[in-house]
Amino acid sequence: MHLEIITPDKKVYSGDVDAIKLPGAEGSFGILNNHAPIIASLKKGTIKVTDSKKNIETFEINGGVVEVQNNKVIVLAEA
Repeated sequence: MHLEIITPDKKVYSGDVDAIKLPGAEGSFGILNNHAPIIASLKKGTIKVTDSKKNIETFEINGGVVEVQNNKVIVLAEA
C-alpha cells in the first residue's frame, strides 16, 4: 500500500509500505494491505512504518487525521 505523511510545511514521507501503526485518538491501531476504508483522528504520538524490506521508520506527530482507501493511506499530521 502507498503511504503519504503530510504536515502543513512539507511532505514528510511518501512510499510503499507493508504496515503502519498509528496513535489513534481512541488508542493505537495498525493498518495492513487491503484495510477497509477508514477516516480516524490521531493524537500526539509516534507513527511506526514498516516497509517491504522490513525497515522500520518512526515519525513523531502532535495529532492529525488519517484516511485509508484503496490501499492508499494519507496522514495529515501536525508536526
